[in-house]
Amino acid sequence: MESVQARDEKLSPAKLHASQYIVALVLAILFAGLWRLQVLGANNYKVLAEQNRIRKVLVMAPRGKIFDREGRILVDNYPSVSCNLLREQIKNLDADLPMIAAGLHLSVEQIQSTLRRYQAAPKYQPIPLKQDITADEQAFIEAHRNELPELETQDKQRRRYPTDGFAAHLIGYVGEISENDLNQSKYDLYSAGDVVGKSGVEETYDAILRGKDGSRDVIVDSHGKELSNLGYELAVPGHDIRLTIDLDVQRAAEQALEGKTGAIVAMDPHTGEILAMASRPTFDPNQFAVPLTKSYWNQILSNPDHPLLNNAIQAQLAPGSTFKIIMSLAGLEEGVAQTMHVMCNGGGIFYGRFFACDSHHGMMDIEHAIPKSCDTFYYTLAEKLGIDTIAKYGNEVGIGVKTGIDLPDEATGIMPSQQWKMKTQHQPWYAGEVISVGIGQGALQVTPLQLARAIGGIASGGALKRPRVILPGQVSTEMQSAVDESYPGSGDKTIPLTTANWQLMTDAMAETFISGTAAQYVHLTGIDLAGKTGTAQVVNHSAGATSLGKGNERANAWFVGMVPRRNPDIVVAVLVEHGGWGGEASAPAAAQVLTTYVNKHRQKENNIRVAGTPEPAKPSEMVSGLPSGQ
Repeated sequence: MESVQARDEKLSPAKLHASQYIVALVLAILFAGLWRLQVLGANNYKVLAEQNRIRKVLVMAPRGKIFDREGRILVDNYPSVSCNLLREQIKNLDADLPMIAAGLHLSVEQIQSTLRRYQAAPKYQPIPLKQDITADEQAFIEAHRNELPELETQDKQRRRYPTDGFAAHLIGYVGEISENDLNQSKYDLYSAGDVVGKSGVEETYDAILRGKDGSRDVIVDSHGKELSNLGYELAVPGHDIRLTIDLDVQRAAEQALEGKTGAIVAMDPHTGEILAMASRPTFDPNQFAVPLTKSYWNQILSNPDHPLLNNAIQAQLAPGSTFKIIMSLAGLEEGVAQTMHVMCNGGGIFYGRFFACDSHHGMMDIEHAIPKSCDTFYYTLAEKLGIDTIAKYGNEVGIGVKTGIDLPDEATGIMPSQQWKMKTQHQPWYAGEVISVGIGQGALQVTPLQLARAIGGIASGGALKRPRVILPGQVSTEMQSAVDESYPGSGDKTIPLTTANWQLMTDAMAETFISGTAAQYVHLTGIDLAGKTGTAQVVNHSAGATSLGKGNERANAWFVGMVPRRNPDIVVAVLVEHGGWGGEASAPAAAQVLTTYVNKHRQKENNIRVAGTPEPAKPSEMVSGLPSGQ
């Protein structure tokens, strides 16, 4: 009975063969999978394994240093350490946030805000949590490697700018690239997190200052701790550049402007090289080299004088009587001013309205009207010339046109004309409006740089140079051409100017310091100084309006001076907003700058003479009274 039951339980041959085939098939599948993993995919998984233990750490290139024209350093770098968050190492970030925030002296909200900003960035990209961390914050990261493998430190080189905002508007500052920047074509080669120039020289020449970042491959353990280095791709430091700025002249300009609102520009009219550029109020670019604090940013925004505005190239204001030099150019070259004799009894009636002068000058001709700054004479000249003739000469010397200086955001100013008014205000020009323009008021607006270039060009016989802040030879020809295209302007040009008219105007500007509007304020012995004061009212110059005003209605004080009077080696333009009389407020500031320049070059000349080398031409021309050959 049992043997019969055992036979019945035996598998049939068909079932046995089927079971064998199934087992063989499963084994074949397992074998194929093992073959694929261990043989065919070995290289791929080896690479993945290597990537798990090898990390590429970015090594930022130090930016190029910035020097003055004589090789004295203006902007340097200093070593700094930043803290980054590695998202690939994160296990439970929400649980780690309180510890990270406490160790880095941040709030949880600050970290969450940073994470949101980088939400769309690739996961492998480190997120900068805090820059320029302290020694105790570095120690915190090292002590918590096991608990917080998502934190890493990175060595960087950061900008060190001069203190007290020295030359801040000229030099500019750097900052992390913004989303808006990344949408612009000029930043196509940049990535989120890059540090770029944000203004001034730092922005214009960012491409050569920034260098090329490197990297290093490091072996890390499962906690992200570095075990050893595998190799380096060296960072290429940015190129150093030398500016046209003379540190001594710049220092004199900064000191002369201290406590004031305005600007000083010093330029070599022979070359267009900017020797000094100061603007007040100023800001501290070191605050921008690290993440900007909310309190400092609010302080900047709440300042009604706009500290970030470079008044030297962006302040657009009526030039006052300094414009009378351009009026004189127009009147003389048109053959009108030479024969004009105007009686000044404190003003005059033009187009049925009385326009005041600040004094009773008596009979005036062009030689005396320039140093005495007689408004009545220039009211009459403006009436004779008309606005379009004035605009023609204004445009020729660069008024109402960018100069093309190699700095961002230069303003154009305004040179009014009939066409300008119809285009901008859709109204006809009224003849009486020209009277105010004749003394540098009305719709006329200039920048200090435009004024320095214009009057320096007139004193140079009509040769106007494109202003520059970087010495020749510091960048390639291709890059210089690209910069010139990026900052278009009137550039180098020469305007017609007869020798007789040139000598008359420069001699009259020299008389300003002998019997004119600056005589009681500036006395520079042994220096061939020429210039023009300007007092521009911030309200309409109308009947009886000779008061300087008070507070924000106080007149703006201008001065443009040069040494020597003809073919000058230096021209200085000074604007003191709400400073009152130009001779009293601005002329002494310019005298400080000019004296520094002259004394420095005299000392150089003396040193050269002692050494027995040939005497240079420029300093001797500058102090001899007149340039050689004149």
